[in-house]
Amino acid sequence: MDSQFKPSAGYKEKVIESFNRQGMMKTINASIIAIRPGEIELAFPYQSNLTQQHGFIHAGIVSTMLDTACGYAAFSLMPENAAVLTIEFKVNLLSPAKGERFQAVGKVKKPGKNITVTEGELFSYTEGGQKLVATMIATIMSVYDRDGIEY
Repeated sequence: MDSQFKPSAGYKEKVIESFNRQGMMKTINASIIAIRPGEIELAFPYQSNLTQQHGFIHAGIVSTMLDTACGYAAFSLMPENAAVLTIEFKVNLLSPAKGERFQAVGKVKKPGKNITVTEGELFSYTEGGQKLVATMIATIMSVYDRDGIEY
């Protein structure tokens, strides 16, 4: 990886502190499983209050988890004085989101000073094993010196 895009010394703490400020992640009981440079794993348990009419986790929650994973994968490589915002994303819903727990993996595909391209995958877990539920491609931007945005 280009040395310009290596994580800062405190990248894990920066990601954790930012993640802990997200009310949505608290609402869905999400947690960080692992943080590596340019990659993060998040998890949340099945909760009936997050489902759509057929009992599957709602596509909005699926998208939220993937967006968050992609954003924090990018954030892990950003300079200390940068914040993160999503510019756009595309979600492919591959299978109904049903399971006992879910794990989102976000990875940086192409880091950049201002724009980073990421990909995400959401997996469901049951006693029977793991299943890929959805994928995402997301474009993430670094934000510098903007009022109202914490780093």
